[in-house]
Amino acid sequence: MKYQIGFIGAGKMGGAILSAVIREKVPAVEALVCDARAEALAAFSQRGAATTSDPLDVARECRTVVIAVKPQDFDALLATIAPALKKTQFVVSIAAGKTIATMRAILGPKPRLARVMPNLAALVGEGAMAYAADTSATARDTALLKALLSCCGRPFELDERLFDAVTALGGSGPAFFAYALDAMAKGGEALGFTREAAAAIALQTMLGTAKYLSSTGQDVESFIKAVCSPKGTTEAGMKVLARSSVATAFAKTLDAAARRGAELARG
Repeated sequence: MKYQIGFIGAGKMGGAILSAVIREKVPAVEALVCDARAEALAAFSQRGAATTSDPLDVARECRTVVIAVKPQDFDALLATIAPALKKTQFVVSIAAGKTIATMRAILGPKPRLARVMPNLAALVGEGAMAYAADTSATARDTALLKALLSCCGRPFELDERLFDAVTALGGSGPAFFAYALDAMAKGGEALGFTREAAAAIALQTMLGTAKYLSSTGQDVESFIKAVCSPKGTTEAGMKVLARSSVATAFAKTLDAAARRGAELARG
């Protein structure tokens, strides 16, 4: 094989993952990029990657093939490249709702397979990168995939049956966290802050909290207890949250997203 890795699709998510991989792990000269858009190819060509508009080139020449096209284009693309793939290749999909079983049915028995569910934070190197590998994948394949995903966030190896839940928590989760952030900012505005100041303080508080929990490893429950001084301001606010339906609302939100993910996967 001429190239270590090839991407079919270099849009927002595929391009972000490929950029991170080139930056952290794989030299650009060992990557082949395929996309229908000339501007996307030009951007990666300037970084030293080889480019093509023919997905069959990627199927023929890359050890690891990452499929990063839209779900509606997925089946037709796999049918196109299937004859060119070999048993020695590792095919990874980031297409939402497309199962490993779907991939196997179209591609046949030749390539080794895995599926990835990234989230939007991959664009800034902080993605929650869930992945599941087919039984055909080797230990070397999964180690490679974990290393590649580590370039743009934190990888989580999960059973594929949990991917609808991953879609809800990791895939849709950024919007739900942003909703909570906006509610906090609006609450601050009601206390007298300007909209800009309230939004900036709320955002920095969310960022700092996430970074603190991530860096210290402290569990959330003990963190909340540590912040809540007896009869203090945080305790007063937490009592309101405890009496509200916030936790139930988030649980229902995730359940609705997961159920919709399952419906989309069934077509």
